[in-house]
Amino acid sequence: MYQGNISKILFLDIETAPQQASYSLLDHSFQELWNHKAKFLIRNSDTDTPESIYDRAGIYAEFGKVICICCGFITRQGTLRVQSYAGDDEAILLKDFGAMLQQSFNNPEHLLCAHNGKEFDFPYLCRRMIIHNITIPNILNIAGKKPWETSLLDTMEMWRFGDYKSFTSLNLLARVLNIPSPKDDIDGSQVGKVYWVDGNLDRIVTYCRKDVITLAKIFLRLNQREPIADDAIELV
Repeated sequence: MYQGNISKILFLDIETAPQQASYSLLDHSFQELWNHKAKFLIRNSDTDTPESIYDRAGIYAEFGKVICICCGFITRQGTLRVQSYAGDDEAILLKDFGAMLQQSFNNPEHLLCAHNGKEFDFPYLCRRMIIHNITIPNILNIAGKKPWETSLLDTMEMWRFGDYKSFTSLNLLARVLNIPSPKDDIDGSQVGKVYWVDGNLDRIVTYCRKDVITLAKIFLRLNQREPIADDAIELV
């Protein structure tokens, strides 16, 4: 159970999409690389092809890109302040987010928290920053550190209590804890379509914000802290 200062935690969630709108737009070398990757992802060899499953490319940092980062922290007054970084230019998005971390979350007592963040959000951000030759902020740069030396928290890891047999989604955890689900519009599997086909980045930002709000509420519940009221949520 976390006993520290709750205002030192930055809760975050990212949304990602395939780097291109379709498989056909990949250059030949990336098509070949995706073909090789897809061999391990195809579930039905009779119907699935590397092209037909390209919509899943967004979850892999080598084939996807970050299109939205939402983050929030709880003030000393108990307000959850949520900020968003979103756009088509991933390099600018990552630079802006990284600069904010270096400026505002760069002390040893600061922590980052995400749901399944240690398996997805944190490494994905680091890999995409490396690809764009962006310096990884100190709080994210865990290379060479032991697990207990990092500044990363993960609500899925907290919920496991040492049990690693299964994955528990944010939606499922919210439901069992009687916290309103953030998946009342779209879910992660639809983000690529909403981005590339619908061109509706605002809808994705709204969805990502809901995930961050739910994440913070789950963290407080898991640590037996006072809940956040809906009227104490501020979008900045």
